[in-house]
Amino acid sequence: MVKLTKIYTRGGDGGQTSLSDGSRVAKDDLRVAAYGDVDELNAVVGLARLQASGAVEAMLARIQHDLFDLGADLATPIVEDPKYPPLRIVDAQVDRLEQEIDQLGEALSTLNSFVLPGGSALAAHLHLARTVARRAEREATTLAREANINPAALRYLNRLSDHMFQLSRHANDDGAADILWVPGANR
Repeated sequence: MVKLTKIYTRGGDGGQTSLSDGSRVAKDDLRVAAYGDVDELNAVVGLARLQASGAVEAMLARIQHDLFDLGADLATPIVEDPKYPPLRIVDAQVDRLEQEIDQLGEALSTLNSFVLPGGSALAAHLHLARTVARRAEREATTLAREANINPAALRYLNRLSDHMFQLSRHANDDGAADILWVPGANR
C-alpha cells in the first residue's frame, strides 16, 4: 500500500525524478514521458467517467485501475531476478479489453465513413481518451526501441484506443448518433 505523508520532496528541482526502482533519470526521459502520457490518459478517462453510468462507468473504473498498473509497469525497468516482483500488465487485462470490444461491437451499426469526434458529451470525452491512448502508445513504442519493456503494456494501449472508440459509438446510441465524416463537404 502506498502511504504519502508529504507531497513535495524537492528531489526533482534539478530536472530529475526517481523511477519506481529508485534510479534517477531526467524528467524528459523516454520512460517518464511514456508513463506521463498514461497518467494524462487516466485523467481524461476520469473526465469521461463523470458522464458515464452503469456498465460503462464500471468499465471505465476498471480501466483507470489498469492505467495505474500500466504506469507502474512503465516506471519499473525490467531487470533479471528482481528483489521484489514488479507490478506488470498481464495478458488477462488485454483479453478483458478484447472481450468488451467484441461485446460492444455486437450492437453497433455498421460504419460507412469515419466518425468525427463528438455526438454526446460522453462520446466526445471518449474520443479524447482514444487520441491520448494513441499518443501514449506511440510514446511507449518509442521507449520500447530504447529499453526492454513489457510487451503486454504495448498490447494494452493498442486495445485501449480501440475500446475507447467502441465505447464512444456505444455512447452515441450504438452508432445511430455518430457524426460521420463527409469527405470534401466544404469544398
